[in-house]
Amino acid sequence: MAPANAIPSGASAAVLMPSEPMPDFAVSVEGPNFEQEVSLKQLLESYKRIGFQANSLGKAIDIVNKMRKWRLSDEPVAEDESEEYLDPEVRAKTKCNVFLGYTSNLISSGLREILLYLVKHKHVTAIVTTAGGIEEDFIKCLGKTYLAEFNLDGAELRKKGMNRIGNLIVPNDNYCKFEDWLTPILDAMLAEQKETGQVWTPSSFIRRLGKEINNEESVYYWAYKNDIPVFCPALTDGSIGDMIYFHSFKNPGLVVDIVQDIRNINELSRKSKKAGMIILGGGVCKHQIANAMLIRNGADYSVYINTGQEFDGSDSGARPDEAVSWGKIRAGSESVKVFADATLVFPLLVAGTFAQSDQKE
Repeated sequence: MAPANAIPSGASAAVLMPSEPMPDFAVSVEGPNFEQEVSLKQLLESYKRIGFQANSLGKAIDIVNKMRKWRLSDEPVAEDESEEYLDPEVRAKTKCNVFLGYTSNLISSGLREILLYLVKHKHVTAIVTTAGGIEEDFIKCLGKTYLAEFNLDGAELRKKGMNRIGNLIVPNDNYCKFEDWLTPILDAMLAEQKETGQVWTPSSFIRRLGKEINNEESVYYWAYKNDIPVFCPALTDGSIGDMIYFHSFKNPGLVVDIVQDIRNINELSRKSKKAGMIILGGGVCKHQIANAMLIRNGADYSVYINTGQEFDGSDSGARPDEAVSWGKIRAGSESVKVFADATLVFPLLVAGTFAQSDQKE
C-alpha cells in the first residue's frame, strides 16, 4: 500500500512526462534587451524571436528583403532561356517584380506617405487598389483629412457634412472640390476618345489623373512620373463612380475598358522572371494580384498583412496556403501572413526593408 504522502503516480506521469530532445535547428524565444542601446534595425531583427505575430513580421521583413535583393544572375541559365536574357549584364539588372496591393482606408490614413515613398523611389513594379485608394489620394491634394474618434455619432456627422473613415474625418467639401477638379478632365478625356477612338482603361485613366494633379504629394503623380501601372478593377466603386455617373448625364459616352487591364496585369505577371506580392488588406486588391500570379503558376514571394480570419471562407481572410492550392502562390515558395492592422506594422516592415537600402545608397 502506497504511503499517504506519496505523489499519485498517474498525476506525476501526466505532469512530469519527459520530453524528447529539441532538434539542433530549434530557435529559443528571446526578446530585445533594453538594458543596452537598441537601434531600430536591431529591434526589428529581434522580432524573429519574440513569437506570435512579431515572429510573422520578422519573417515578412526577411521575405521582402529577398524580393528586393534577387537578381536573375543569381540563377543558372535555363536551357530554354531567350537570347535577351543570356547577356550577364541584363541578368544582373533583372529584378523581382513587386506587386503592391492595398485597400482604400490605407490611403486615407498616414500610410499614404509610406506608399508614396515606395512609388517615388521605384520600389514597386505595379499597384492594385480600390476606387477609394485612388480618389482619396487626389482628394488629399485638395483638402486635408483629420484625426477624430471611432465613436462619433454618424447622424450628427451627417448633419455637419462630415464623413467618417474609422477614426478619421473627411469634410464633404473635399469631395465637392474633387468634383470641380475631375469634371473638366472627364470632358477632355471624352473629347480625346471621340477624336482618336482611344478607349480608356482604369490604369490609363489613373495615369492621366496622376499627370493632371501635378503634385508631388500624390502617390499617383509619382506612379505617372515613374511609369508604374496602377490597376483598379473597382474604379467606379466610390466618389470617382459618382462623378462618372453625374458626368454621364451632362456629357455621355465615356468608355472605360477593364478587359485591356486584365490583360495588362496578367501579362506583366506572366513575363516576370520572379514575382513577389505585398498585400495590405483584402478584397479586390488582394485577389486581383493573387489571380494574376496564377498565370505564371504562382508568386515566388508573398507577404499578406490583414486582420481577416479564414473561418468564414473569405479570400480576404485566407492564409497563403489556400492560395497555394489554387496555384496563386508557388508550392515551396516563401510566404507569410501577418495578422495585424497594417497601420501598426507596415511602417516597421518598410523601415526594415526598402528604407534600409535607400539609407545605404
